[in-house]
Amino acid sequence: MIVINMAAPGGSSVLFVCLGNICRSPIAEAVFRKMATDNGVVDKWRIDSAATSTYEIGNPPDHRGQACMKRHGVTMRHVARQVTKDDFMTFDHILCMDESNLRDLNKKANSIKNSKAKIELLGSYDPEKQLIIQDPYYGSDKDFETVYGQCVRCCKAFLEQYS
Repeated sequence: MIVINMAAPGGSSVLFVCLGNICRSPIAEAVFRKMATDNGVVDKWRIDSAATSTYEIGNPPDHRGQACMKRHGVTMRHVARQVTKDDFMTFDHILCMDESNLRDLNKKANSIKNSKAKIELLGSYDPEKQLIIQDPYYGSDKDFETVYGQCVRCCKAFLEQYS
């Protein structure tokens, strides 16, 4: 069964982006989806994640990220994909993890005529002012926990602002 998560009329959409779409962005996507579900607004949102690179297309999230999410009771179902031109025209918000992602996304958006997405760092919503969400890929389980904590804070603030 294929489920397409389309926002309800008048709803909003958010795409979380990192380099490979196997660590940070699928964690942010799963955290935000759980928060939106818990707040009864998930039907008003289209939620997804993607990569700036082609490195991991078709792969599941990193096993350490999956373990972290399982420890926190957050369901994670995702297959890595790359950002498309359509994403810039169909998502309201594209939230990325670091300056490199931001540069890549802004460069791509500048080449798309009908780009409507507001491109920002997810960390810009962090009440603790941790602007960059560091890639945990070469790190430890502790680094995935740090990413999870940042995503929880940022997604909560983002959801409160836009719901």
